Amino acid sequence: MKHLLPEGWPRPKGYSNAISVGAGRTIYVAGLVGWNEQEEFESDKLTDQFRKTLENIVAVLSQDGAGPEHIVRMTWYITDKREYLSSLKEMGAIYREIIGKNYPVMACVEVSALMEDAAKIEIETTAVVEDN
Repeated sequence: MKHLLPEGWPRPKGYSNAISVGAGRTIYVAGLVGWNEQEEFESDKLTDQFRKTLENIVAVLSQDGAGPEHIVRMTWYITDKREYLSSLKEMGAIYREIIGKNYPVMACVEVSALMEDAAKIEIETTAVVEDN
């Protein structure tokens, strides 16, 4: 896996502009939300749902022998830009705790609603486990 950064461009903070991957298997994870195994939300706080969403992503990846280090792309859908921006510091700490120092290609989009009414965030993920 190689992070691509054109000469003279500043290094992005918390994500990568592009990632090049060699041969391997690709895992596509559907948009997951921050509910528990019984599909119940335990909190209406964005940061709590974010933590659980990342934990859910890691749990799904583990079913194919992958981990956070294999994530190459994430698309985040959030319902409240202001709450997101005011929570960035805490969300950054949660991200590093669960995902580590892997900074994949990312996009974050504010949407008017998600399919699960109580959800404040939904994240789609792509992971690649490269051949050795």
